[in-house]
Amino acid sequence: MSTDTGASAEARLAGTAGAGDAAGAGGAGDEVGAVGAGRAGDAVGAGGAVGAAGAVGADEVAGAGGAVGAGGAAGAAGAAGADEVAGAGNGAARLQQLFEGHRLTPTQRRIAHCMVRRAADAPFLSSVELAELAGVSQPSVTRFAVALGFDGYPALRRHLREVAPAAVAERVAGEDAYNEYQQAVQSEIDNLRHLASLLADPAPVARAGRLLAESRPLPVLGLRAASAQAGGFAYFARKVHPDVRLLDEGGTMLTDRVDAAVRAGASALLCFALPRHPREVVEGLEYARSAGLTVVTVADSAFAPVARHSDLLLPAAVGTGLAFDTACAPMLLGRVLLEAMCDALPEAQARLEEFDAKAAERGLFVE
Repeated sequence: MSTDTGASAEARLAGTAGAGDAAGAGGAGDEVGAVGAGRAGDAVGAGGAVGAAGAVGADEVAGAGGAVGAGGAAGAAGAAGADEVAGAGNGAARLQQLFEGHRLTPTQRRIAHCMVRRAADAPFLSSVELAELAGVSQPSVTRFAVALGFDGYPALRRHLREVAPAAVAERVAGEDAYNEYQQAVQSEIDNLRHLASLLADPAPVARAGRLLAESRPLPVLGLRAASAQAGGFAYFARKVHPDVRLLDEGGTMLTDRVDAAVRAGASALLCFALPRHPREVVEGLEYARSAGLTVVTVADSAFAPVARHSDLLLPAAVGTGLAFDTACAPMLLGRVLLEAMCDALPEAQARLEEFDAKAAERGLFVE
């Protein structure tokens, strides 16, 4: 009974605008002084630790108070030997040289400051991890790399590894043993580990499950790259929820269907939002909230453009190592939401047993 939940069919482009790009751009992180002198073991400044909820305007962001992305690697240089610290210092100098001569926006300077302060880890950070550490959106990291003259963030990271000090080169060697396809898989494994760390606090997902279970009908929105995730969720949700309505058309039809759901008694809407983010999804969520719906959103980042129009945002990073984004973590988070919704539906088990009985009677499946 599986559905197609493979990689999204929309290529990421550097010019994608994200509403989170300016989040906190004027904050303390932009005023970090003498970044070239930052030690490898330094703690991330105020910009790197900016709270997700305060940056995006969503009423609640899962994991906003927890460790972010590469936080597990934070302080690694501080625990290393003197040779590694010296190497990280050289790395910081190289980074500063790389940034010199480029006119960077406040958001891009924020990313640069973060990379200098994390010089030892910079060659190993994914775009998602760097975005969260710097308190910016993932597309901002891509545009930052392009502003420095690279084709994208993977090219920038390759460059950082090529010029890495000897102390860092050993760490690079192990990862470079993977080919590009293996690296894409490893990146998704990292995204899933990050999702697991966020789910250490189950309260946001449990709350989302209750909101979805109580909404009759339950509209599920997903356009373009996110249509597979929305469709997969709706397919399985219909087996336990009495009225699930898939919203997979944009334009004026979207507002019409939101209106119809509200008239029928809907109280919440679930949205899957992945890059590149369609403008009509952002506008659709704004309209849904104005119509009185509580919006639960699964998005690639707490800084995604849809965050400001969400009541509860659950982040799950996408992979960007291939020509088209991969969305294993958002798909899995959708299944976790299904489980939470089932837990909040007293009749869920009975409905599943009824479906299984009818499926056997009709011979729906060959196994």
